[in-house]
Amino acid sequence: MSANPPPPIAIDEPLLDVVTHAARLSPRLRRNHNFHTADTDACHRLLNGMEPGSYILPHRHLDPNKDETFVILRGAFGLVLFDDAGEVAQMLLLRAGGTTLGATVPSGTWHTLIAFEPGGVFLEAKAGPYLPLSDAERAPWAPAEGDAAAADYLEALTARFDA
Repeated sequence: MSANPPPPIAIDEPLLDVVTHAARLSPRLRRNHNFHTADTDACHRLLNGMEPGSYILPHRHLDPNKDETFVILRGAFGLVLFDDAGEVAQMLLLRAGGTTLGATVPSGTWHTLIAFEPGGVFLEAKAGPYLPLSDAERAPWAPAEGDAAAADYLEALTARFDA
């Protein structure tokens, strides 16, 4: 006789509040809440809470199975895609309840995400297993996370959405 499966996990406002609270307290101003159970799982599903001012180094996933999908559950985000020289190739405004609710970024595409509103949360899905970004997957033309120039770079990208 098999054991009963675990109950479903509700993605509801209280859970989003927990994720946003954790993001606000994080030095990086973002925090994930994983639904997958191990870094080695074949599919990674997670909530990502992200606050304005959080900097995600532009990057790409070279594994052809690592397309990355974002669906905005709360707040507004800017998705920025770059060419190989670091020039902005495309920008998408993603907003919960808006016209564009999310996007899928094909593997090999340079990208970053910018949080525009406090309390933002998105659902992210991509293939596992988790592997740290390699040097070839980190944008050489953008400041590293923690670099003094990162705040100015993020501000300049953010300003492009206001133009």
